[in-house]
Amino acid sequence: MNHFLKTATAYFLGTDKANRYFSVFPDDTFVVSYPRSGSTWSRFLIANLANPLADVTFENIDRFVPATASVSRRTLGRIPRPRIIKCHNYFDHRYNRVIYIVRDPRDVALSEYRFLLKRRTIPDHYPIERFVNSFIEGDVNNYCSWRESVGTWMAARSGSEQFLLLRYEDMVSDTIGELGRMAKFLKINATPERIQRAVERSSADRMRALEQSESDVWVVTKGFRKDVPFVGDAKSGQWKTSLPPSCVSLIEEAWGPIMQEIGYNRTTSQSKLRSIAGVVGGSN
Repeated sequence: MNHFLKTATAYFLGTDKANRYFSVFPDDTFVVSYPRSGSTWSRFLIANLANPLADVTFENIDRFVPATASVSRRTLGRIPRPRIIKCHNYFDHRYNRVIYIVRDPRDVALSEYRFLLKRRTIPDHYPIERFVNSFIEGDVNNYCSWRESVGTWMAARSGSEQFLLLRYEDMVSDTIGELGRMAKFLKINATPERIQRAVERSSADRMRALEQSESDVWVVTKGFRKDVPFVGDAKSGQWKTSLPPSCVSLIEEAWGPIMQEIGYNRTTSQSKLRSIAGVVGGSN
């Protein structure tokens, strides 16, 4: 009874978070990704594309593309339909139309590590090798592992006309082209000029400036460190110079097949992978 009262009270006060517990409508479109895979940037791209006259900021982004981890169920229920909703949830059969953003897990590991430093979840100088082990196990956030998120969505929806898979790396190298694919999927009849404008208004430089001015009001950054930025460099492949080779090998050993299926080639030789597997297996 106490749990019911707390839940009901949070709902009516609007202090709960929608997460997975909200009504889904047939005309909803979901922007889904594993955390730190470019979903915030995607929200800005889509919001600026769909609302070319609006001033999209971190403070109001949930009005345009609400995040289930940020808004309450009542707030989400008040968003005008058709809604475009962002989440990090693993596969949910209720989500009919999905844009899935995937990013190289070696870069995701670096980005997630820095994000947890920003939120003081882990202390400075926390061993990244230890972090990567937890990352592979799916123990670094409230969702799941990278493989579980990517794997469940691809296994259930890959090839469907209602499922658009976008790679973060392709979005970085050809932002205009990939936003054009999103516009087509969202049935937004956007001119090249409109797409170009949305890309410019969603640039990393502009988002960094917005973060600096709104970090005290945006739910994701409010109350956390300012010396570690939320908005990254909008680059791919940073793991090649910033992630220890041992961590690269661990990720490739754990998720190599699904990485290769998406186009993320392994760099560790098969013999070394077998050696790593033997060491890991022997330590269990």
